[in-house]
Amino acid sequence: MATIEVDGLTKAYGDTLANDDLEFSIREGEIFGYLGPNGSGKSTTIRQLMGFQSPTAGTATLFGTDVRDQAALREVKSRIGFLPAEPAFDSGVTGAAFLDYQARLKGDSRRSELLELFTPPLERKIREYSTGNKQMLGIVQAFMHDPDLVILDEPTSGLDPLKQEAFNRFLRRESDDGLTVFFSSHVLGEVRRVCDRVGIIRDGRLVTVESVDDLLQRGGKRVRLHTDPPVTAATLDVDGVVDFESEGRQVQFTFTGDYDELFAELSQHHVVDIEIDEPPIEEVFIHYYGGPTAGGDGENAA
Repeated sequence: MATIEVDGLTKAYGDTLANDDLEFSIREGEIFGYLGPNGSGKSTTIRQLMGFQSPTAGTATLFGTDVRDQAALREVKSRIGFLPAEPAFDSGVTGAAFLDYQARLKGDSRRSELLELFTPPLERKIREYSTGNKQMLGIVQAFMHDPDLVILDEPTSGLDPLKQEAFNRFLRRESDDGLTVFFSSHVLGEVRRVCDRVGIIRDGRLVTVESVDDLLQRGGKRVRLHTDPPVTAATLDVDGVVDFESEGRQVQFTFTGDYDELFAELSQHHVVDIEIDEPPIEEVFIHYYGGPTAGGDGENAA
């Protein structure tokens, strides 16, 4: 049984579809990236998975429990860790008092371990916290009861680069030990580092669900080439060259064709230097968006 199963999930705000007939599943031990810009429908999906909003149509299950069944969902929430995009804290209490309260609700068997990795100043009141310290406090509360599933909405927002990297390493270790992760983000580089598969959402509809490796492979490779004399788009006679750009004696392009044909063509030129890299995942993402989306998903309007 999949840890999360989404079946026709739909949420409407008046005439606007925030989520439109979503279908996907997440396996045990998988880190599933849920990608889209702000306003694409990510947070609406999460609010329904957590039972904060009821679907207009369709449903989803967590550990086989229907999210529309509030009583049953409360029972399985002890197995779930949740980090919203904007955690709501009582700013007048200390970080320690907040974690103590959370411990009484759900347990804290891993609190000490997590506080060695993520270090909010527990003795200070939360109103004095920086954005990064608030995020670390939220991460600790999401994981400290040793959940089987975590649902994370923009989890590295506000973290400095070192803490982001520590969080990514921690998440991979937890996944290796069987934790299932729903990882919602608009930070595309994170997907490459931590996720196994990715679902891309646009204007409330799921555009694709596939492995990160497949997503990058379909985006081709980025080639930087220095030849003497320089090649041009016209003289580089091979199929699969797109986005050709010339910078002095160097050119760069994305290549989606047959590499044997590319190297056969390059053998006709004097190659001074060549680099072949995977494209930035942002370029792959643009393939699905192509520019600003129209209309948004209704989250802000709602």
